[in-house]
Amino acid sequence: MRLTDFFKVIPQYVLPQHLLSKGMHWLMHIRQPWIKNTTIKLMTKAYKINVSEAESEHFDHYPHFNAFFTRALKPELRPIDENDQAWCSPVDGVISQSQAIQGHHLIQAKCHDYTLEALLGGDIEYAKTFVNGDSCVIYLSPQDYHRVHMPANGKLLSMTYVPGDLFAVNPATVRNVDGLFARNERLVIRFENELGPFCLIMVGAIFVGSMETVWQGKITPDYLPTLQHWDYQNDEQHFRKGEEIGRFNMGSTVILLSPNGKMPGLGEIAPNTPIQMGQLLAQYSKNE
Repeated sequence: MRLTDFFKVIPQYVLPQHLLSKGMHWLMHIRQPWIKNTTIKLMTKAYKINVSEAESEHFDHYPHFNAFFTRALKPELRPIDENDQAWCSPVDGVISQSQAIQGHHLIQAKCHDYTLEALLGGDIEYAKTFVNGDSCVIYLSPQDYHRVHMPANGKLLSMTYVPGDLFAVNPATVRNVDGLFARNERLVIRFENELGPFCLIMVGAIFVGSMETVWQGKITPDYLPTLQHWDYQNDEQHFRKGEEIGRFNMGSTVILLSPNGKMPGLGEIAPNTPIQMGQLLAQYSKNE
C-alpha cells in the first residue's frame, strides 16, 4: 500500500461511517441563510463547481446546501444521445472501470475482485443474468452533477436496498479495500426493455448523506440493518432514456451491468474517461 493511500484508507476502518454520514445529511439541510450560503460558497470554491451550468445560479434560490448540491442543470447543456440502439451515460463523472465480466467475477483493482452475487445482495438467480456480461463503473466526484438518469428506455422491475459499509469510493480506497463495491451500502435497481434486462446500482459512500429515487423517495438515512426489497413489476413504471430516476448527496458511484453479448462496448471503455450525463456510452450489439 502506498504511504498516501495508507493515510487515506486505514482511518476509514475505525471512523463511525454511518454517524458521520448522518451528520453530513443534517449539515447539508440547514436552512439558516448565512450558514447555507457560506457553505455553498466554500464548497463551490473548494471543489471548483461550475455554477454557470446550474438552472439557477443564485444561491438564495436554494433552501439548503443539499438542494444546491443536487441542483438541476440548464437542459441544453446535457443533450441526450438519440441513438435508440445505444445507452447514454446516466451521470456526470469519470469511467473508473470498464470490463467484461469473467464468469461471475468482476475485477475491482489489482489483487481485489468481487462476485456478481455479492454485488447484487446475494441474489443468485438474478446474478446469472449477467454472467460473462459487461460492466461499467462511473465515479462521481463532489464537483459533479449528482442526479442519476436512465441510460436507456426501460421498465422498472424492482429495487433492493443492500445495507453495508460506507467507505469512500475514491481511487485510493478502490485500490485497497477488498470487495469495496460489494460491501458498501447500495441500491440495486432492475430494469428491462425490448432488448433485454439491465441493472443500475447506486453505491453509497462516507459523507453521502442520502440516496433517493423518484419512485420511492429518500432511502437513506436512516440506515437499515437488513435488505429491503420493492417489487414494481405490476406497476408499469416506464422511464425514457435520459429521464431522471434518482439523486446522490455528495460524491459516489454508479455501476451498470449488461448481459453477455448484449453490449460488449460497455466493457471496453478506456479507464479514467470523463463523461457527462446524456453522452453516448455504448451501443447494443449489431446482432440485437
